[in-house]
Amino acid sequence: MSILKNKTNRRNAEECKLFIRPVRDVIEIIGGKWRLPILTALSFKKHRFNELQIQVDGITSRMLSRELKDLELNGLIEKNSLPETTSISEYNLTPYGKSLDNILVSMRTWGTNHREKIMNV
Repeated sequence: MSILKNKTNRRNAEECKLFIRPVRDVIEIIGGKWRLPILTALSFKKHRFNELQIQVDGITSRMLSRELKDLELNGLIEKNSLPETTSISEYNLTPYGKSLDNILVSMRTWGTNHREKIMNV
């Protein structure tokens, strides 16, 4: 009986590691203080840099620029220069970035419920 139990525990530990790895990948790509708010803002509509800075309250222009570049490198957003001028760009989610919509909705729902729970305690 103990041999079977040890095999089951080992299998569960291996499965756990397999589940943790992709979660860590997600956290590395969209984690941090600013990336999810940026992605959330872009899930509503395209934004210019200054519009994003207003939407994501508290972010500096340097940090926004850094985060946008990283999100673009990971294929979640794209930067498009407006035809009228080369100095103005819009940012929007790529189709790959839009695949995060369900995750963002779930996080917003959980966050709203958590805030209500904590406030009512």
